[in-house]
Amino acid sequence: MKDEAFLTTEEVLEYLNVNLRTVYRLIKAGKIPAVRVGRQWRFSKSDIDEWLARQTAADSGDSEQPAGRLTPPPRATGRQRVLVVDDEASIRDLLSKALALADYDVDTAPNGQEALEFMKQTAYNLLITDLRMPGLDGLSVISEARRIHAGLPVIVVTGFSTEASAIEAANVGVSGYLTKPFKIPKVLEVAARALGE
Repeated sequence: MKDEAFLTTEEVLEYLNVNLRTVYRLIKAGKIPAVRVGRQWRFSKSDIDEWLARQTAADSGDSEQPAGRLTPPPRATGRQRVLVVDDEASIRDLLSKALALADYDVDTAPNGQEALEFMKQTAYNLLITDLRMPGLDGLSVISEARRIHAGLPVIVVTGFSTEASAIEAANVGVSGYLTKPFKIPKVLEVAARALGE
């Protein structure tokens, strides 16, 4: 019974679908309690489930923000802050949860115009944007974002991976490129590389 209540590090990696570095970041930040047993970590499954429930509740609370409210919630945590821009709610949600799991502060915008309003109000460490969106497309968002913050690292997300879109992204100096569908560990790897971690 005791073995059922606790997970090994490998089991946690599979359960959360993240990499080892992310788990260590979560332990260090006090997000998930872990007990050292010899040279290995053990994790209470109920503690992890409780933490996941809190994350989900916090995410759904943020997503209930009324339409037309452009102000991202103020955060003074000292953590890396990421802005995710995509017209697909499911992609915004997936990226937001993946990045929050890795201890980043995340704001999301459903379109380029709202993203630019956020960037005028808040300093971000990383911009992740879809290339193809109605209104302002990703390349326009990147161009305007660079006027606001010249050195901002950018990751491009696209469902239309073509040589032309890769060349477009390279021409504006992006730090990473994700093709839909993507897996959470890949998102975290590309984000960490873009942020120089």
